[in-house]
Amino acid sequence: MVRLFTVFLWSCWLVLGSAGQLRAQAPGAGPGVAVPNAPALASPPLPPPASQPTAAPRQSGRNRVLKFETEPAEQALVRRLHPRATVPDSLTALRTVRELVLALQADAYLTASADGIRWGRDTVRVRLYVGEQFRWAYLHNGNLGDGLLTRAGYREKFFRRTPWRPADWANLQERVLTEAENQGYPFATVGLDSLQLTGRDIAGRVVLKRGPAVYFDSLQIVGTSKTKKRFLTKYLQLTPGSPYSQQRVDAAVALLRQLPYVRLRATPEVRFARHQARVYLLLDERPSNQFDAIVGLLPATGTSGVQFTGDVTINLRNLRGGGKQMGLQWRKTDALSQLLDASYLHPNIFGTPLEVGFTFNLYRQTGNYLTLRPRLQVSYPTARAGRLTFFTEQSSSRLLLDDDAYKNLTILPSYVDSEYSSYGLGYSRANLDDLYFPHRGLFVSLQGGVGTKTIRRNAAIREDLYAGLNLRSTQYSFGGRAERYWALGRQGVLLVRARGEGLLNPQLFLNDLFRLGGLNSLRGFTENQFYTSTYGVGTVELRQFTGPEGYVFIFADQALLKAYTFTDNQLSLPTLDSPTGMGAGLSFRTAAGLFQFVYSVGRSQFLNTSFSLTNSKIHFGLTSRF
Repeated sequence: MVRLFTVFLWSCWLVLGSAGQLRAQAPGAGPGVAVPNAPALASPPLPPPASQPTAAPRQSGRNRVLKFETEPAEQALVRRLHPRATVPDSLTALRTVRELVLALQADAYLTASADGIRWGRDTVRVRLYVGEQFRWAYLHNGNLGDGLLTRAGYREKFFRRTPWRPADWANLQERVLTEAENQGYPFATVGLDSLQLTGRDIAGRVVLKRGPAVYFDSLQIVGTSKTKKRFLTKYLQLTPGSPYSQQRVDAAVALLRQLPYVRLRATPEVRFARHQARVYLLLDERPSNQFDAIVGLLPATGTSGVQFTGDVTINLRNLRGGGKQMGLQWRKTDALSQLLDASYLHPNIFGTPLEVGFTFNLYRQTGNYLTLRPRLQVSYPTARAGRLTFFTEQSSSRLLLDDDAYKNLTILPSYVDSEYSSYGLGYSRANLDDLYFPHRGLFVSLQGGVGTKTIRRNAAIREDLYAGLNLRSTQYSFGGRAERYWALGRQGVLLVRARGEGLLNPQLFLNDLFRLGGLNSLRGFTENQFYTSTYGVGTVELRQFTGPEGYVFIFADQALLKAYTFTDNQLSLPTLDSPTGMGAGLSFRTAAGLFQFVYSVGRSQFLNTSFSLTNSKIHFGLTSRF
């Protein structure tokens, strides 16, 4: 009766402990058991035998056998917990006994204890009391709304005639408190009321004391960042006057790390006063604007003059501190083609968290065709679920040669006039410790679209050449990219990347295909060397950092693709190829910007090339940020 009364008082002390905003891991609650603001679930002190000295015997230098003496019916339960059979010293023996008692208590045997220890030369004998397994008689809803308990995962059947495990009650407390603090009550406490102990049955009501209601007051920026508070308030959804939500404060860290123009020095701080919460962001400005210009001269084909080639890139981010972004890139890497990309991103459209973006792509194959591809997209960024995007895209391609070039054709050329209108969804999620120089984390991006492709008849091409051609068809497109970074040691980083794209349509022409090859896609080959409808590229890269923004690396790129060729204006049937690129390089910061140099070699059966110094490629780039 004394033991039962003691356990009843101890149980009341444990379960009536309130939980609030400050939560601690109970040091004696066993592995994985967290009791918010409750006393530690610890076994009673191990009593020394009355006839033995209180001090543990001196270590004998050899292992002792640890034996537990229990009732016969309880021996199977003890064996199921797998306590250590031998111990090297007395401290390990005491720790093993304590861990076993705590494990029994965590399994609802609340009166379990070690009643005595006898130290022998080769054996340590422990008299273990297990007792009965306590259980819930019932757990009723006290003053919590049914909606709150349901969102917290409460089900009455989980707390009726089931073992009374402290971990179950602690988890319920945590979930209830999480729901309360995300609804404007960060100082809520939860506990048991009307507690009853009948034999080994425990009954009670769960009661929530919400405390004062708290609302967001304002956002304060501490640091050198020029980003406006108005933009960050809407981007982080920390609207003044809205109920306080700890979930949104925690999500701010992940959302801020997705912005390339700020550097987060520390986690946000929250200060409470007069039922209001003020959030402090420790942000510094980070150079993110980019300007690169490389211009070259090449002899003009068929003439005595020269022609310009080059690569010019302008990226302006966080315009006027409002999070707006604008980009422009012009590339002419050879005498036959040039590319123009433009983009604009406007966040918080109409005061909502939505982002509206516009991109424009122009590709001109000199003397052959011109392709225009505008795209409009709406994105919703979140911290937990990632970024969800809806887009619509219009692709238009037309021939550029004079009409006389097509009059004598007997078959269709490898490129035609066409239009493609599509709609699709995209998803991306970034969990990188740094956007520019990540050491660990994951990045995933997926997108898929479907639309109608229309082939337009060219007036200069004989109409009978279009016979048997389906002028309207459904076309599917998909793409994906995944990157994983692992930190190796203090400065090493392992990067594993997989990316790919695909087009599904029975009638593909040259101006529909993807172009692959070069520094940003498949190293070891020249820019846009492969024409393909479907490809996948896997990359393994090992980096060794020499400073915050400098590293040397080795890599291997392995691709699998459907390669096309065109001869005499005709597109060949696709050939399956698996080109490989390997090499090494370095990247470091200079006064002019970030310089990257890559030396690589490539092998391809389709191109009939192998690893050799004569086929090696040198890629380099210079990125200037301000």
